Amino acid sequence: MPRCLVLDLDGTLVDSAPDLAAAVNRLMVTRGFAPFTLAEVTAMVGDGVRVLIERAFAARGATPDEAAHASYAADYGANFAVATRPYPGTEAALRLLSAEGWRMAVCTNKPEAMARAVLSATGLAGFFAAVGGGDSFPAKKPDPAHLRATLAAAGATPARAVMVGDHRNDILAATGAGVPGVFAAWGYGPVAMAEGAVAVAGNFAELPTIVNGLLAG
Repeated sequence: MPRCLVLDLDGTLVDSAPDLAAAVNRLMVTRGFAPFTLAEVTAMVGDGVRVLIERAFAARGATPDEAAHASYAADYGANFAVATRPYPGTEAALRLLSAEGWRMAVCTNKPEAMARAVLSATGLAGFFAAVGGGDSFPAKKPDPAHLRATLAAAGATPARAVMVGDHRNDILAATGAGVPGVFAAWGYGPVAMAEGAVAVAGNFAELPTIVNGLLAG
């Protein structure tokens, strides 16, 4: 059975916060609310698009209707790759891991079609054997069933896997599935979210050494 590295998307593989924030702010302004700073929107990311919009409206003392969700989805869908980029060192590390025989997958709470579009637009799609989105299976992170289903789709098992992510949901899903969780300290989550992780990576270039240390070939 191959070793499998499972990675979160937003805040782990790619810095998508500028495009997420821009779409959120366009929605808020059309509804008569003040926009947010990039840091404020970044802190709302991690639990999927519906929760992102709910948090944004709640921060302005309001509740979104279905039209707000639909408006955001259409706007972000047309503008998701304006400023979104892979983190420094991402492609080089993925190439090295692939050459070392690692199979790779993405496990994200972002809808699968949008996750695939982001991976394609950033030139990363070819590295991944499977993409488990927030709507791909009945469960999503932090439910470990999301990670287990993503591993199954990639033809891998928890016993030969490592999960990397920048949010507590990633570490909780990994722990629940019996998979070592590595916290991506370069991402959006505060370091307190690393609780339960077996390791903390300061940048993407550190990942090959860390994960090879966790799972020998």
